[in-house]
Amino acid sequence: MAESKRKVVHYTDVPAQTFGDEAPGTTIRWLIDDDHDGAPVYALRMIEVAPGGHTPLHSHPYEHENFVVEGQGRVLIDGDYRDVAAGDVIFVPGGMQHTYENTGETPFKFLCGIPVKKHMPPAMC
Repeated sequence: MAESKRKVVHYTDVPAQTFGDEAPGTTIRWLIDDDHDGAPVYALRMIEVAPGGHTPLHSHPYEHENFVVEGQGRVLIDGDYRDVAAGDVIFVPGGMQHTYENTGETPFKFLCGIPVKKHMPPAMC
C-alpha cells in the first residue's frame, strides 16, 4: 500500500480501464485506492456503461455502495431487477449476485465504493 496522500483531480484525469468481453461497453476508473493513494479503508471507483452495455454478472464476499451520477439503467441483485437513474443509491450486500445494465441512450455512470485490499479475503485481491 502507498503512503496516504491527499488528492484533488477531475475524475477524467484518472485513466479508464476496460473490463473486456465479459462487460461490453464498460470502463472503470479507480478514483481513490490503496495502491495509488494509500486509502486505508475504502476504494472509490467510477463505472461507466455505454448504451446497451453491462457489467459482469458476479458475486463476491464484500459489499458495494453505489451512487448513480448520470444516465439510467437497471441493477440485478440476487435475482431482483430494479430501475435506477441519476441520484439513486444502491447497496449490494456481500455474497449477492449482481450486474448493472445501461437501459438508456446516454452513458450510465455510477460511483462504487468497496473495501481496499487489506479488508478483502486474500483470494479477492
